[in-house]
Amino acid sequence: MYEGNFPNKRYKITLDFLKKTIPNHCTILDLGVANPFSEILKKEGYHVSNTQGEDLDEDTNLVQKSNSEVVTAFEIFEHLIAPYHVLKAIQANKLVVSVPLHLWFSTAYKSKTDKWDRHYHEFEDWQLDWLLEKTGWEILQREKFTNPVKKIGIRPLLRLFTNRYYLVYAERKT
Repeated sequence: MYEGNFPNKRYKITLDFLKKTIPNHCTILDLGVANPFSEILKKEGYHVSNTQGEDLDEDTNLVQKSNSEVVTAFEIFEHLIAPYHVLKAIQANKLVVSVPLHLWFSTAYKSKTDKWDRHYHEFEDWQLDWLLEKTGWEILQREKFTNPVKKIGIRPLLRLFTNRYYLVYAERKT
């Protein structure tokens, strides 16, 4: 079910990382609307609720009011102008984040037709680390991984060995 290439490779690595860091009986607020991966998490025993599509740059009420034990943000922060505000608003003490890494050979993703599907940021790992530290999180585990594509060319070749995603498990500093 989770084997193979994108997005299944990303799902498998993310699920394995989550299983290593978060017990499956935990309640999770997953930032972003319900999606195929949040459904996978439910099948794995996690109790998942999602944000409802509100602009998290403007409205963090649901994040502030959530009593979930864990917040997850899988490829969400690159879509926000100011992820700092969302990170500060989180009430949970545990956080699992994944972001696409900035690739020197590829510009940030932008859509001319979908105002929500744009990347304002594609992070260097140290940038996400600093952002998390500045907003009161301590990083306990990290993982990077590649995302090969089934195309021919220089960029697809580079994607075979260049890390594309960065996963982080952090806890609120006490």
